[in-house]
Amino acid sequence: MCKARSVREEGDDASTPAEPEAQFEPQCGPQPQFEPQPQFEPQPQCGPQPQFEPQPQFEPEPQFEPEPQAYLRAGMAGQAPAGAPTSRGSLVVAMDATPLLGERTGVGVFCAGAMAALAERDDVQVSAFAVTWRRRHLLGPQVPSGVVATRRPMPARPLHLAWRTVGFPPVEWLVGRADVVHGTNFIVPPARRAARVVTVHDLTTLRFPELCNAQTLRFPDLVRRAIGEGAWVHTPSQAVADEVISEFGADPARVRAVHHGIPALPPANSAGAPGVDLPAGIDRYILAIGTAEPRKDLPGLVHAFDLLAPDHPELALVLAGPAGWGAAALDRAVDGSPWSNRIVRTGFVADARLAVLLAGAYVLAYPSVYEGFGFPPLQAMAAGVPVVATSVPAVREVVGGAALLVAPGDAEALAAGLARVLDDGVLWQRLADLGGERARLFTWEESGQRLAALYASAYADAGIERS
Repeated sequence: MCKARSVREEGDDASTPAEPEAQFEPQCGPQPQFEPQPQFEPQPQCGPQPQFEPQPQFEPEPQFEPEPQAYLRAGMAGQAPAGAPTSRGSLVVAMDATPLLGERTGVGVFCAGAMAALAERDDVQVSAFAVTWRRRHLLGPQVPSGVVATRRPMPARPLHLAWRTVGFPPVEWLVGRADVVHGTNFIVPPARRAARVVTVHDLTTLRFPELCNAQTLRFPDLVRRAIGEGAWVHTPSQAVADEVISEFGADPARVRAVHHGIPALPPANSAGAPGVDLPAGIDRYILAIGTAEPRKDLPGLVHAFDLLAPDHPELALVLAGPAGWGAAALDRAVDGSPWSNRIVRTGFVADARLAVLLAGAYVLAYPSVYEGFGFPPLQAMAAGVPVVATSVPAVREVVGGAALLVAPGDAEALAAGLARVLDDGVLWQRLADLGGERARLFTWEESGQRLAALYASAYADAGIERS
């Protein structure tokens, strides 16, 4: 996936690769040549983020913090170190929770929702790790209750380089014994004994490489290598599963589509968050949610709004989401619009404000040219907001017949679809009703159940005897 995801979504699909981290330092005795180098100290990108405020219910569990040397020795022996959880008949699953750090993208939303659902089950025990040097202390407050946070230093740059080139070190050296390791964002660490599962959120890097940056263009090789080494693949939609099978020659039996649930939002009437300041005389708005990146085609939505605005003087366009690497094109579209005074850009919004924005929206526009899943349409449907979206495979799969679909990349078709919903109250109500029914089909409980079944299959396929 080619992204920094936000308010973001998914499949909003994967976040960008982890920031550079300090030089990797093995724990098996002094090794001067691996002394941390200052040049790997990452610089803060966004300043302090309020979402990092620890919540009491997410206090890390200190009893599961073994000594680093114990983890290393245990990894060599293929056993659990003292103080680590034991399986007791359930699978121990180590999940990469790096996407939980920073502004919560679609990948981070998936990680949080899946972990919370899995933590409620008796057949799996979830531990979370983060491939980061400086931000590892932030992981504990972010993981759901019932998930053990491993806070070992795991510097991203040297580890990703080592995993990509030599397939070393195994994840057990870093997190202790695990039955399954789940790489939640295109990269699954090598393992000594654990079965491996990698989530492929989308194949933007192959379908639209011109929309990607240099870092994310590495993802296909990483996925191809993991598949070649026997990893199972999780995708958020059957559309992406079909692409993985076609593009990588993966065994269809080892590729599983498991839909995400819908991110929970606080009630809009009790969120206590601001909505949006609309220009005078405006009482309706079209809402779009997503990072400003090329595949979201937000400039195309601005052009569609330019076509709508003259006949709908009461209408505004609200763009909610952070500035990604497609922000310059969006800037040009907004600056060049004759109706720019009716276009509002909120930047990144936390869940409380997102709930308020959805509650006030008349219709959600989802103009992406490619997706792997699509959280915003489901969130809008759950809030009773009709959806006009592009007819790309994963979006069609997710929304079913509960949204009005138009051709991707066609501003006139998008404007016409939005006009139908704006001008036809019967259609508006029908889409709102169908959307509510559709949204109820996507639950984290169901997602957790199917992920647990995937882990069991991968573990059985690996033929590992549980210790």
